[in-house]
Amino acid sequence: METSTENRKRKTRYGKENGSLKSMALPLVSIVAPAYNESAIIENNLQEICDYMEGLKENCRWELIVVNDGSKDNTGHLAEAFASKRDDVKVIHHLVNRNLGGALQTGFQAAEGDYVIVLDIDLSYSVGHIEKLLSKIQETEADMVIASPYMKGGKNTAVPRLRLVLSKVVNRMMRLMSPTKIHTYTSMVRIYKKSFLQKLNLKSITYSINPEIIFKGTILRARIEEIPAHLDWSNQENVGRTSSIRIFNGILAGLMSGFIFRPYMFFMGIGLALFLLSFYIIFWIFLHTFSVLPEIPLIAGNFEDRFGLAVAQVFSDRPYSFMVGGLCLIISFQFLGIGFLSLQSKRYFDELFHISTTNLEQQFKNKTEGS
Repeated sequence: METSTENRKRKTRYGKENGSLKSMALPLVSIVAPAYNESAIIENNLQEICDYMEGLKENCRWELIVVNDGSKDNTGHLAEAFASKRDDVKVIHHLVNRNLGGALQTGFQAAEGDYVIVLDIDLSYSVGHIEKLLSKIQETEADMVIASPYMKGGKNTAVPRLRLVLSKVVNRMMRLMSPTKIHTYTSMVRIYKKSFLQKLNLKSITYSINPEIIFKGTILRARIEEIPAHLDWSNQENVGRTSSIRIFNGILAGLMSGFIFRPYMFFMGIGLALFLLSFYIIFWIFLHTFSVLPEIPLIAGNFEDRFGLAVAQVFSDRPYSFMVGGLCLIISFQFLGIGFLSLQSKRYFDELFHISTTNLEQQFKNKTEGS
């Protein structure tokens, strides 16, 4: 017969096991935070992230992955010292700087969570965005959710005017070029399903990795959502960091990525504009030719001869119109031809990428089932 002491022990053991099972049922969230020369802020911001995640322990399990991307200051040592006191923080070091794309790829490979959140270590997007991103991806079952300061409800604080204007222009251009109509393509603060990231064969090692993920996600018919976000640069000057290089690198990467989304639109747009210009010039030539035609004497011959003389007279009066119109027409055909070829090439790329991704996914599934 079970004694009261044994009964209490059994209930206690059952409670612990039940609590453990309940904890294991919660989703695991991996937070990836790239860091480069962040010694001025690394300790305080890592502590802020951890304190915030402790408040979410009823909703999820979590891990924090810091990628020290070849920092030349004391960032790596400070991050290691912080991680040595915690089991839920790990630091990965790059011997040399691999840029944002390289740091993110390293973090993605190391992440073990069901969801992966990318957070800027400067916390220009506050830690409060973490719960909003997690809630949105769980509610919508999206593959990716982006923190967007440029959508309705989004906000920007203390962002340099030039940086803000250029960034908005780039994102609007990308929205025009992309079939996925979101508002912020360049934001790195996002949440992904880990299963979605595993399908991507990412190549970029620069800031263009963020548009690249959207581009390849679009090919795979991924569900992409946004939440209103607050981009706050109030503390950027306080930590003694400069951002001009990051600004222009990001803008250049955004422009190039916008071109990659739909390159045929660029060529066809120029070709169509030149064709319309040439059509206007040629139409003008014909109008002036027929206005001059009555002045040609009937004794000049039949209609074809008189029409030829009228054209010759218009050419004599406006030779540059013929040159400009002809050149525009020829160049427009060339751009339109390149546009059709780029459209065909993009469709081939999309199809091959989709097929190869499907094959890789099946191989991974077979490997998992076999193990």
